[in-house]
Amino acid sequence: MRNAFEAWAQRDGHIVRRREDKPDEYLVYETQRRWMIWQAALVHGAQEASLPAKFTAERIANMPAEEAAIRERTLNEVLDAINTLDDSVGLAGARKLILNLRTRHRALASEKIAEKA
Repeated sequence: MRNAFEAWAQRDGHIVRRREDKPDEYLVYETQRRWMIWQAALVHGAQEASLPAKFTAERIANMPAEEAAIRERTLNEVLDAINTLDDSVGLAGARKLILNLRTRHRALASEKIAEKA
């Protein structure tokens, strides 16, 4: 999971160098924050029974370009929304925000289906 995150972060221009005193943490605060958000999103996604498979580095590396673009756009939307949160909300607040975004996206998809009918 960390390899997939680091590959994404490097493509997005983030420094993925880790701290020497705490190898589980990234040297740059923004990268560490995104890592925490990435984990929260994956934990939330793992709780959803409708997901076809777990997120693996191999699956992410072999995903079609269109799906990868959608995922990156979604992740960026989540990151933008989390930027508005207070630091005190922690992972629980991030999970709640992700759930609210997912609910909003499902509602928009339902509206589009209803408009076509």
